Amino acid sequence: MRIDRFDMERTQCLYEETVRYNLSESGVRPLRLDELVPDAKGRAGLLQQPLKYPESNGSELLRRRIALLYPGAGPENILATTGTSEANYTTLWGLLEPGDRAAVMLPNYLQARGLARAYGGRADTFRLKETRGSIRRWALDVESLRRAVTKKTRLILVTNPNNPTGAVLDEDEMDEVVRSARRFGAWIVSDEVYRGAEVAGDALSPSFWGRYPKVLVTSGLSKAFGLPGLRIGWIAGPARTVARLWSYQDYTTLTPSMLSDRLARIALEPGRRDEILARTRRLIRAHLPRVEAWIRSNIPLFDYIPPVAGAIALVKYRFPIGSVALFDRLRLEESVLITPGAHFGMGRYIRIGFGYDVDRTLEGLARVEAFFARVSRAPRIRRAALGA
Repeated sequence: MRIDRFDMERTQCLYEETVRYNLSESGVRPLRLDELVPDAKGRAGLLQQPLKYPESNGSELLRRRIALLYPGAGPENILATTGTSEANYTTLWGLLEPGDRAAVMLPNYLQARGLARAYGGRADTFRLKETRGSIRRWALDVESLRRAVTKKTRLILVTNPNNPTGAVLDEDEMDEVVRSARRFGAWIVSDEVYRGAEVAGDALSPSFWGRYPKVLVTSGLSKAFGLPGLRIGWIAGPARTVARLWSYQDYTTLTPSMLSDRLARIALEPGRRDEILARTRRLIRAHLPRVEAWIRSNIPLFDYIPPVAGAIALVKYRFPIGSVALFDRLRLEESVLITPGAHFGMGRYIRIGFGYDVDRTLEGLARVEAFFARVSRAPRIRRAALGA
């Protein structure tokens, strides 16, 4: 079996510690241990914890607390994994056989496309598209979905809320995905790791859970919960399918770590869970207006549709340089790391993370602005940019 190079993860691993300004982060400032467990008694209990193997599918209390996110679910519907990445890996490994096809949403975190090509052999893509009018948003391209889903399609992969756009499918669009899946008996695999990081309001983004019998939801604590270092994710789905996928995990990480399982139980206690998600929303809502002000100050070079969820802004740029070349030049010339649109299956876009230190983010964006100002002094490039 051959597998695509996962460019986004590989380049972040190579460069995120070598630049002065890392704008590629896609979550919020992580919680510290003393914030997650503020009382001395609780921390003392952690120090007494034997570092044994926990239950390989996650402790029953952890699975019970995850299940509270999905009405009608119980611990038998949950498989705890080592991060959402393993949840996606296990799901696609367990569902796809050679010759199967997967319909994969673009733009997207491209793990699923790489896995679909490796395990099934074919990934057919459907797209979100920019809409114009009184309300601009990233919307489902229904025709591309209908073309992508055929009788050979084993699963439809959506990321909702989406990475990198921050878009959330509306009810009609979700119904369209369900209709396409039902037409050929395909699974829906919905990566919902940004659910809980909404830009406005207190309600969680809608889930695909419960809309159709053949739904598997993957998620975890890395984005909306600000706990990426715990490496706790999960699969939620029909009990029999979850039990079958559990057997695949026997060949990978076997089990979450004992401390991660215990800390995840604390984070997912309903009252604590709501506090953590409220913190994430406060950070997003405080930081985003300052990043948007920078974008507006650089029109017409940049264009942008605001995210509905997530601490990420996808920015279109009007400049005659490919996104990977721009990524390399910003890294080498300005010591700024952004994520190029090519790493999500699209063109002249960059993704900017704004969930960490917003003052430092703006310092990095000032360097991006300085780069464009310096390079655009070349008359040929300036004319091309203005005509783009």
